[in-house]
Amino acid sequence: MRSSLFARGNVMGIGRRRTAVIAGVVAGAVLAAGTVLWATDSGPFRASYCWGAWQQDSGPSFLGDEALEKSGSKRRASESAAPSPARPRGTCTVSVASEVADDDSDGSLSFREAVTVEYGTAPAGVKERRDWLARYFHGSASPLPDGLDGLVAADRGLLVLPRACDDDGEPTVVTIRGEGSGDGHLGKVAMPFTIGTRAEVLGMLLDAANTGMEKAGCAPSHPLRSSSPIVTVAEDDERAGTPLCRIPGMTFDYGDGSRYEQQVGAVTDRLQTCSVVWETLRMPDEPSAQYVMASGTRLADLFRVLPEGSAQGLVRRQCGGRPTVFYGHVEAGLQDRGRPSDRRVFERFVESVEQRIGCGSGEDA
Repeated sequence: MRSSLFARGNVMGIGRRRTAVIAGVVAGAVLAAGTVLWATDSGPFRASYCWGAWQQDSGPSFLGDEALEKSGSKRRASESAAPSPARPRGTCTVSVASEVADDDSDGSLSFREAVTVEYGTAPAGVKERRDWLARYFHGSASPLPDGLDGLVAADRGLLVLPRACDDDGEPTVVTIRGEGSGDGHLGKVAMPFTIGTRAEVLGMLLDAANTGMEKAGCAPSHPLRSSSPIVTVAEDDERAGTPLCRIPGMTFDYGDGSRYEQQVGAVTDRLQTCSVVWETLRMPDEPSAQYVMASGTRLADLFRVLPEGSAQGLVRRQCGGRPTVFYGHVEAGLQDRGRPSDRRVFERFVESVEQRIGCGSGEDA
C-alpha cells in the first residue's frame, strides 16, 4: 500500500514539474518575443494596462464600461516588454473594437478606437523626426502646466522626461496618441477619436511616464504631477486661425475649392503652435504646414537633429534667458504657395513671435 502511494506521489510530482517546465518555456518564449497580447475584458489582466500604468474604470471613459456599450465591443491590449535600465523604451496599445449592422448592405461595419503610448527617444532620421514633430507639436495642442515640458490635446500628448532619463544623450519622451477607424463597404476610413479632456489625457500621460521611469530606473524622488489648469485658445475653436498663427503677413495661396484649414494653438512664452491641415475623410488631419516656437532646453533639444537656418526652417535664439527654437515646415502639396515665399512666411513668424516674447538679437544657429 505504502509502495503504491509512493509511486502515485512520484507520478504526480513528475507531472507537476513537467507542467512547471512547460509553463516556464512558454513564458520565456513570450518574454523573448518582447510583446504580450491579451484580451483585457476577461481573465487576470482585466484591470490593468501598459505595465500597470492605467487601471480599468479610471480616467477617461475609454478605460471604462462606457467604451464597451456598442454591439460586440471588446477591449484588448498589446504591449512590449516594459522599459528597463538596459532597454529604456517600450510601446503599448489599448484598443476597443466593435461591429454594427450596415443599413446599406447585408454586412456589418467594424470600428476600432485605439490609444498608443510610447516611451523612448524621438526618431533619429530627419524625415522621421519632422513627421514626429508634426504629430505632436500640433496646432490643436496646449502647453503642459506646472513646469512640465510638453504638450497635450484631446487626442494626443507629449512629455519630455527629466535629464536623468536621457538615453545616450538624447531626451527620453513619453507620447500618447488616439486613433479611430471604420471599415465597411466603402473601405477603411480614418475617423475622429477623442481620448478624453485635456486634463484626462495629461493624467494618462503622467501615469505612463511615472510607470515607465520607475521601470527604467530613472524615476525622480517624487512622481511627476500636475494640478494647474491647462491653457487653451482664446477662440471657441482651434480652427479660428485667420490670419495664419494670428500673425499678419503669414499668407498662403490655397487655391479655389481647397480643403485647407488653419489651426491655432495656445499662445504662451514657452510655446506657440499653429498649422495648416488638409481635410479629408480617409486621412488623419496632420499638418501640411506647421510653425512652432518652443522655449526651454528640454523642448528645444527635440529639434537639434534638424538642419538649421532660415532657409531650412529652423533658427535658435535666447529668449528670456532660455534657449528657444523657431521651426517651420511646409509639406510638398503646399510648397511654393507661401506669399511672397515660403521662407518669408517663416521669417514673418519668427519676427512676430520673438518680438512678443522678448528675444535678444542673434544670428541663425
